Amino acid sequence: MKGLKFDKKGLIPAIVQDYKTGEVLMVAYMNRASLRRTLKSGKACYWSRSRGKFWTKGETSGNFQFVKAVYYDCDKDALLIKVRQKGAACHTGNRSCFYRKLK
Repeated sequence: MKGLKFDKKGLIPAIVQDYKTGEVLMVAYMNRASLRRTLKSGKACYWSRSRGKFWTKGETSGNFQFVKAVYYDCDKDALLIKVRQKGAACHTGNRSCFYRKLK
């Protein structure tokens, strides 16, 4: 975690990707504590900006994200989290949050 660049609110964007297919499932934000929780538990834990609290993906839906690897980019200001997704990643019930295409 040393050297990662969190923003003024203490957050860093996390791009979540299926570890087998490479499909982008969602984008969320993490703070240092949620990243620590993720690394310790092996389940993806994010910081909910709208609710102002920790959010372990799947805690209410059962659609957990089991973390396989965490990478950071060359600028150290974004994370790539490779997961085994159980069920849908999107709160709408879609596998990915990126199910709509601009026309």
